[in-house]
Amino acid sequence: MSDFYNLKAVTLRGKEISFDTYNGKVVIIVNTASKCGFTPQFEGLEKLYEKYKDQGLVILGFPCNQFANQEPGTAKDIEGGCMINYGVTFQMFDKIDVNGPGAHPLFVYLKREQKGLFNSDIKWNFTKFIVDKKGKVVKRYAPATEPAKLEKDIIRYLK
Repeated sequence: MSDFYNLKAVTLRGKEISFDTYNGKVVIIVNTASKCGFTPQFEGLEKLYEKYKDQGLVILGFPCNQFANQEPGTAKDIEGGCMINYGVTFQMFDKIDVNGPGAHPLFVYLKREQKGLFNSDIKWNFTKFIVDKKGKVVKRYAPATEPAKLEKDIIRYLK
């Protein structure tokens, strides 16, 4: 079994979810922020989710305040902003760190499996990863990569 399926995280509403729940699904994982220039990507991510969720796509959002204090709010603030401003229905998790000694184990794992340019650190909000149906981290995308650019890979991994 993939190491991915041994991980877990807490949702914005305080419920712990084990990632083995996503076994057999294609998963996009993204670190988010509600006050970032890339925040409108929530809309594109939601479109992908709506289009492919019935075929096995899951999107997991992880708010992070490590980049220029762009996610300062509480869980309730984050949830409200995602829902009201962008109609997000995919799963959002509690605010985490993605770099440094306090990095969430999920992001430690993702960075180990798909290194970035120059080093494995997450450079900014809206870095995106695809995990295939077997739990293997197969792609990493830069923050500036628009969600629509992931569609070809999503289709490939859903097959």
